[in-house]
Amino acid sequence: MAKEIAGQIKLQIKGGAANPSPPVGPALGSKGINIMEFCKQFNARTQEQAGKILPVVITYYADKTFEFVVKTPPVAIQLLEAVKIKGGSAQPNRKKVAQVSWDTIRTIAEAKLVDLNCFSVEPAMKMVAGTARSMGITVTGTFPETNQINVNRDE
Repeated sequence: MAKEIAGQIKLQIKGGAANPSPPVGPALGSKGINIMEFCKQFNARTQEQAGKILPVVITYYADKTFEFVVKTPPVAIQLLEAVKIKGGSAQPNRKKVAQVSWDTIRTIAEAKLVDLNCFSVEPAMKMVAGTARSMGITVTGTFPETNQINVNRDE
């Protein structure tokens, strides 16, 4: 018999560094979830991604048990790491802070594809490029179009 889901909590925590202090402690403690058990499981599961900010979705049940899913780091964080800057531009339409190539955009899109709401890499690349533009990061080069032949069936 399935457990009754009581709710979900979404947090962003550094990999391998979950502890009972805010934001983790108050978010879980108010729901009656064992904070130390979550911290131990999260830190064990994210040891190889230590220091990276990771989104986590915690599903907790009526009997106070929980499950969680760790997602890939946010696109903005990956872009900042790729161009090696601390933050985006305060005025992204006027002041550009860095440049990134379509190859870098593709690698980020392929890594983030499982968490995005698209089915192939090209739309994911456009989403990542949009995030880059909103941060004041210029995407250099031309978009690598796929070589699909359009067949006109009216002829």
